Amino acid sequence: MNAIRTTDETEPDGSGTEVGVARALARLALFCVAGAVAAVVAGAGQWLILLLGLAGLGLAGAGIWWALAHRGVARLFGALLALAAPIGVLVLYAVSGLWLVAVAALGSWAAALACARSALRRLRKPHGMHSRSTRPPRRPVLIMNPRSGGGKVGRHGLVERAEVLGARVILLDLDSNPDPAELARQAVAEGADLLGVAGGDGTQALVAGVAAEHGVPFMVLAAGTRNHFAMDLGLDRDDPESGLHALSDGVELRVDLGDVAGRPFVNTVSFGAYAELVQNPDYRDAKAVTALDQLPGLLAGEAGVKLAARVDDEPLQAPQALLVSNNPYARADPLGGGRRPRLDRGELGVIAVRIEGAAQAAELALLGERASGITSLTSRRVAVEADEELIPVAVDGEALTLPQPVVCTVRPGALRVRVPRHRPGAPYTAPSVDWRRVVRLALDRTPRTTAKNQEHSDA
Repeated sequence: MNAIRTTDETEPDGSGTEVGVARALARLALFCVAGAVAAVVAGAGQWLILLLGLAGLGLAGAGIWWALAHRGVARLFGALLALAAPIGVLVLYAVSGLWLVAVAALGSWAAALACARSALRRLRKPHGMHSRSTRPPRRPVLIMNPRSGGGKVGRHGLVERAEVLGARVILLDLDSNPDPAELARQAVAEGADLLGVAGGDGTQALVAGVAAEHGVPFMVLAAGTRNHFAMDLGLDRDDPESGLHALSDGVELRVDLGDVAGRPFVNTVSFGAYAELVQNPDYRDAKAVTALDQLPGLLAGEAGVKLAARVDDEPLQAPQALLVSNNPYARADPLGGGRRPRLDRGELGVIAVRIEGAAQAAELALLGERASGITSLTSRRVAVEADEELIPVAVDGEALTLPQPVVCTVRPGALRVRVPRHRPGAPYTAPSVDWRRVVRLALDRTPRTTAKNQEHSDA
C-alpha cells in the first residue's frame, strides 16, 4: 500500500510560555508511553490470551464481510460472528484478569497520543493555508437552500442575519428544480462581487465553479448535512451563522477546485460500490436496507460496472470502490469521513478499495488503512474507465452518470474563499504524531526565550 503523503506545513508559533507548556506535555507523553509499555510487559505472561484477542478482532472483521457480501444463512452467520467475537474477547479478558492490563495499556497510549498532539499543536498556527486581508464585499449575493441540513437556514435565521449585513439572499425554490450555477451567473452579471452558499456540498461546488470562472470571492455557510468543505476551511458546522462574520471581518484564502468531466467539485468524486448505491432512488430514504440489498452483488462483482483507473501513470485494476478527493485526506477513509489538512496543495487524493474475501476483511480490521486491500495515492490526474459506456458517479454526494473515460483533475488556487478572520472551528491536527519531534521537544533544555527559534529550525 502507498500511504497518503501528509504534511503539516504550518509554521511554529507561540510565546515562551506556550513552548514551556508544550515541552511539559511532550515529557508527559513519553511518560505515558512508558506506562503503556510497562502494562504490556506485565501481561506478557499471558501472551496466548493477547493473541486470542487479536484473533477475535480479525474474526469480527471477517463476520462483517460475510454480513455485507452475502445473503441468507451466510449473512446471519456473519452478523452473529461480528457480535460474538468481540463479546467473547471481553469475557476472556475479564475471566483471565487481563482486562486490567488491556485497559491500562490502551488508556496510557491514548493519553500519550493526546499529550503529544497537544504539545505539537501549541507550536503551530491553527491553519496552514495562507490568508490575506481584503476589503469587505459591497454587493454580496448568498444562495440558500431552505431544506438543506433539515432546515438549518430557517432555524438559524440566516436570511435575516445576512440581509442585516447587506447581502442579497436568493432562496432556492426546490419545487421548480432551480439551477444554482445559472442563478450565480445571473447574480455576477448584475454586479455581485461575492457569491456565497448556505446549503449542501453539491450546491456549493456548482456555485464555487461560477465564482472561480468569474474571479469573484466565494463564501460558505455550514447549512448542509455533512459540510465537509466548511469543516476543512475551519468553520463551525454547528454554528452556521458564525460564517456570516466573513462579510464584515473576513480574510481570503486561495484554495484548489476539483474538476470531473468539466464539472467542479469541492470534496470528493466516488466510483464503484458507493456510487452505485446512491443511484438507487430508495437509498436516501432507506440507506441501510438498500445497502444490504445491493452490496452482495456489488462486492462479488456480479452487479455494477467493472472499473479500471489510471492514477497519473499507475494503473489500478478493478477497485470495488474508488474515492478521488480535492486534496488528500489525512487518513485513507474510503467514505471520505476524515479531514484534509490543506486545500491548497494542488493535488488529488486517491483511495482505492479491493477486498476479495473474509481474510482480507480480517486484515482490514486489524491493520486499518495499512491493509493490503487499501491503496492510497496522490495525483494530478485520474482517468476512470469501465466495461459500460456510462459510469455511475457520486460528485460531492450527488448521483450522476458520466460517459467514460471520466477524467478528474485539480485546478490549483482556482478559488478565492472568504472566511471569518477568527474561525471558531477546531484547528486541524494530523492523526499521526511525529514522535521524533516529541522526543526532541521533551529532551530540549533550551531557555524559553530561544525555544521558539529552535522549534522554527526543527520545522
